[in-house]
Amino acid sequence: MEERRTSVFENGLIWFGAAVSIAEILTGTYFAPLGFQKGLLAIVIGHVIGCTMLFLAGLIGGKVRKSAMETVKMSFGSKGALLFSLLNVVQLVGWTAIMIYDGALAANGVFAAGNWVWCLVIGALILLWILIGIKNLGKVNTVAMGALFLLTIVLSFVIFGEGSGRDLTGDGMTFGAAVELSVAMPLSWLPLISDYTREAKKSVKATAVSAVTYGIVSCWMYLIGMGAAIFTGESDIAQIMVKAGLGAAGLLIVVFSTVTTTFLDAYSAGVSSETLSAKLNGKWVAVAVTVIGTVCAIFLPITDITDFLYFIGSVFAPMIAIQIADFFILKKNEEQRAFSVRNLLIWLAGFLIYKALMGVDIPVGNTLPDMLITILICLLVSRI
Repeated sequence: MEERRTSVFENGLIWFGAAVSIAEILTGTYFAPLGFQKGLLAIVIGHVIGCTMLFLAGLIGGKVRKSAMETVKMSFGSKGALLFSLLNVVQLVGWTAIMIYDGALAANGVFAAGNWVWCLVIGALILLWILIGIKNLGKVNTVAMGALFLLTIVLSFVIFGEGSGRDLTGDGMTFGAAVELSVAMPLSWLPLISDYTREAKKSVKATAVSAVTYGIVSCWMYLIGMGAAIFTGESDIAQIMVKAGLGAAGLLIVVFSTVTTTFLDAYSAGVSSETLSAKLNGKWVAVAVTVIGTVCAIFLPITDITDFLYFIGSVFAPMIAIQIADFFILKKNEEQRAFSVRNLLIWLAGFLIYKALMGVDIPVGNTLPDMLITILICLLVSRI
């Protein structure tokens, strides 16, 4: 029986759902001190950089029909890739906890039932999404995305209908740091995108639609967060929805946006775990990740995620840079080896360079310079 492939439209829906997220709206509030014009510019520049990398990462998996962590073997060797599989599972457990925590906090702001109750509700719905399975989510996702689309439009009108903005300039972040924070969100999806593009009927089109859809909608979410802080003077998105009279509708936005985004994190943690060991069942690992994430969301105070985003950048920016150099430029495949010591050392150099660049305010952020330097090192080492 032929394996069912996902359509371009289904891939677009998946990445629409990934972008509509409370975490992205909350991250957008950090841009308010830059002012609307500079904040918008930082958001757009960051997403152009991040989504270009997202497209290239997804294209590798789409072309070779392999999951994200399977494609990592092509650059780092069959055993060397295990480091990134493990780091990916760790970041995905972290994301699952962060998303459930943020979603529960916002939902509780709309309808006070207790944070732990909303954590359990959101966790249960994510489990339902996992058990339905990605290939059977077409109609469910279409309905959920349609509702989210309408509700986020209403939310946008509520925020931007306020008119005059407030002057929030002060001790905020620099423009370069804002660009980096904008790059960080699409970058966090780099180790996941191939888990979905590998299933696509038309890999190039599906990858392009995935990256563009995610980029546009993610910019929109950042704008909602920044606009909320500038135009309403309120960074708590739940309070904005309550003040606007979006009680039930606001609750739907919060809960379903959290579920559709966090499902992808848990699902991909399951796929990555299969790279660690053939004995692991991806679906049940995804279930376990959701349960662990829910427990962490209930018992741990998860507030500022900027350091977490920068950590993701430092790990995965040099990783994907090496993959891009190997796949698109050098046409090399190291999968037959256990370890590609050369590429692992280049990755370590890229990781340390990223850390060093964090101390420098670069207008385009740290990720792009780090990736360009890492690719250059790959080409020079290959020549030598």
